[in-house]
Amino acid sequence: MIIVMGLPGAGKSTVLSGVECEKVNWGDLMFELAKKKHGIEHRDGIRKLPPTAQSEIQEQVANELAKRKGQFILDTHCSVRTEKGYLPGIPYRLLSKLKVDYLVLVTAPIEQIMSRRKKDMAGSAGRVRELDEREAREHDAHNRALLAAYSVLSGAPAMIVLNEDNGLARAQERIQILLA
Repeated sequence: MIIVMGLPGAGKSTVLSGVECEKVNWGDLMFELAKKKHGIEHRDGIRKLPPTAQSEIQEQVANELAKRKGQFILDTHCSVRTEKGYLPGIPYRLLSKLKVDYLVLVTAPIEQIMSRRKKDMAGSAGRVRELDEREAREHDAHNRALLAAYSVLSGAPAMIVLNEDNGLARAQERIQILLA
């Protein structure tokens, strides 16, 4: 399992679209559960749930992922910014259930992330994105710290992949190398 994480707007899903491997999206799995149990209408509503509800859903997803066999990429967020602070994307009690081979944090210059977030909100996907640049910088720094912690706790090597504008192919190549 390769866990690929990133800030909303870093281009994680775009980078992964060009990587040849089965992909599982943690947020999609959480959304399906949250929709059934809490009536959430879109993925971005998950982070508005109380932390205990988010934690319960995370636990269910981790239990399902721990049963999976074969090579795959887990597409998720390193942390989730909530009204009461940052919620780890994969808390240790869940990370310890997973057999992790590599950890990857996809990031980009904050100015580019903010531009992508604006496009996301204006596009047909109708995503709800935070547009505070200071908070995005803080969130990116928090994710980098968590990446190191996840690596120490899981024993898996960690890699930071920079997904700059016009650098998509290079970002994809860096992740594809891990699959060889």
